[in-house]
Amino acid sequence: MKRVLAAAALALAFSPAFADEGMWTFDNVPSQAIKAKYGVTVDQKWLDKVEAGAVRLTGGCSASVVSKDGLVLTNDHCVRSCVQQLSTSTNDFIKDGFLPAKREDERLCPGMQAEILEGITDVTGRINGATAGKTGQDFLRARDGAIAAIEKDGCKVREEKYRCQVISFYQGGQFQLYTYRIYSDVRLAFAPETQIAFFGGDPDNFNFPRYDLDFGLIRLYENGKPAATPRHLIWSTANPRLGEPMFVAGNPGSTSRLLSVAQLEALRDIAMPDTLIMLSDLRGQLVQFSAESPEHSRIAAATLFGIENSFKGNRGRFETLLDPAMMSAKRAAEAELKAKVKADPKLAATTGDPWQDLEAIAKVRATLERPYTWLEARAGFRSELFDYARTLVRGADERAVPNSERIREFTDARLPLAEKGLLDARPVYPDLEKALLTWWLTKLRENLTADSPATKTFLGKESPESLAAKLVASKLSDPAYRKALWDGGKAAIEKSDDPMIRFVLATDAASRAIRKDYEEKVISPTERATEKIAHARFAVYGTGVYPDATFSLRLSYGAVAGWNEKGTAVPAFTFFPGLYDRATGKVPFNLPERWVGLKDKLNPKTVFDFATTNDIIGGNSGSPVLNAKGEVVGAAFDGNIESLGGDYWYDGTVNRTVVVTTAALTEALKKVYGQDRLVKELTGK
Repeated sequence: MKRVLAAAALALAFSPAFADEGMWTFDNVPSQAIKAKYGVTVDQKWLDKVEAGAVRLTGGCSASVVSKDGLVLTNDHCVRSCVQQLSTSTNDFIKDGFLPAKREDERLCPGMQAEILEGITDVTGRINGATAGKTGQDFLRARDGAIAAIEKDGCKVREEKYRCQVISFYQGGQFQLYTYRIYSDVRLAFAPETQIAFFGGDPDNFNFPRYDLDFGLIRLYENGKPAATPRHLIWSTANPRLGEPMFVAGNPGSTSRLLSVAQLEALRDIAMPDTLIMLSDLRGQLVQFSAESPEHSRIAAATLFGIENSFKGNRGRFETLLDPAMMSAKRAAEAELKAKVKADPKLAATTGDPWQDLEAIAKVRATLERPYTWLEARAGFRSELFDYARTLVRGADERAVPNSERIREFTDARLPLAEKGLLDARPVYPDLEKALLTWWLTKLRENLTADSPATKTFLGKESPESLAAKLVASKLSDPAYRKALWDGGKAAIEKSDDPMIRFVLATDAASRAIRKDYEEKVISPTERATEKIAHARFAVYGTGVYPDATFSLRLSYGAVAGWNEKGTAVPAFTFFPGLYDRATGKVPFNLPERWVGLKDKLNPKTVFDFATTNDIIGGNSGSPVLNAKGEVVGAAFDGNIESLGGDYWYDGTVNRTVVVTTAALTEALKKVYGQDRLVKELTGK
């Protein structure tokens, strides 16, 4: 793991960011620092233009609007689930790519929603007022009730095409209402073969140089027609230059840079080991499942890719947590903040000792983590049928109570998205469902023991295999049946004889019980403690500190740069000839058939992928990478191996964002795929 400047970086973890570090909210961009370092003016006009073209995708990715007719650029791996859902055993778009000849051939991506930020309002005072003096479940109910009310009020005069979401920043030190313009009709417009989008596979994953054409195009629709998007971002066909300033506008999922030492230790000692064991085990199961037949390989491809990606990312995070230098620097930074708080008697009196509280909570968490994981947080792991059943059962219960008293997934502001995910048609693969359910039930029994009351509730006298076989006989794969149950509400749910519905009805009380226990003993006191630390941090450092990532729109700034890895200089750019030099004809370095023999037709000077110093994390996948003019010059799709510790720190000497250029995409669309109509739309020529 990286060592250079590590101690210095972490010593400043709670003070104003330095170098190119930071995932800044659009209402707190360090424009003066950007101007001083790169000479680029990032004013409100520039930010407004970028904000209007930046897109958040359900499922955890980012994107950008790149034409006046709703065309959106993102990564192939961000639309891979859609591509697989549209594929069949005889028409495999994962293998062959999705290349519609005309707009009318574009197809709906089930469950996908695109969101564009239109406004930010501070609501910290209203939420703090609602939670003042409350603890435990009372605190959570008050906070969640206030959030539900704010979200409903924020969009009550809006049409259905808006979504309001309260987002917490600085570990509860600040709450903002984000208002999004939503597009629920999102259609796949183009996807390359996965083999070129993920060229090099595991050996190259998270490394660089890279030769991945990791992009996909989707289109926003309204009323059955392409959406009018006049405020789109401009598509550039120019190569990036070494040292050129670059900006990433996307939605980083989550980071843990502002966590206390006790919280980091809990991740290291409790959560992360179990997560890695779980992902490694499931990966093995899916590899074996995929080897059983070509069809099994096809239907498990997207799930296996996601599991492998998660495993590699979490392994990098775990190695960072094990790094003594990182933890030592975190302790030093925490000691500095504590000293500053102690030196201010008034601040010390209002802050108390939340760090000690977090240490006590970590001990409680150790006893609750596994039951909470297997009965609630990861219940039914990746099973579509289980997710449908839980949504139906809980949706019926929650819609029967006032909005302010519901669990957050089913408040009025979130119901449309829950309903879309439930009712959109998508394929369900019984063989894969059975394998996933069998694995989950086996792990539930293994982790909670066969004698646990919870295990007996979930399994009864069944084996995981026999119960899974019965559950996949569910009729919930039929969207019409799901809609009938959703519309029929609690009465229809309770009358249903569907095996998965009956299973969730029989087990959901146990799941809800552990959720309540975990929220009361872990989540609520943790949020109260971190809120106190956040207020103290504000008092000491102000907004010179960027908040941890929360899958909300952020701006990162940096420049095109290579790096030095163990004494070897790694260049910033790769080019098309390097792709062919790297190709061996053997998996995973084999080229799709249509790419073979095209080396001489592709411009050898076109930059394929490049690296920048921008600070990103998971969730930034698909983010537009912008030049000083705010033009799209690429889509961020990865980070190098050194960036895997980015959850906890940023080291500008080696952390790199990896980008596929719009120049390369234009070249490939024209000369490999013959998509002249798309090139014309993207370039306006």
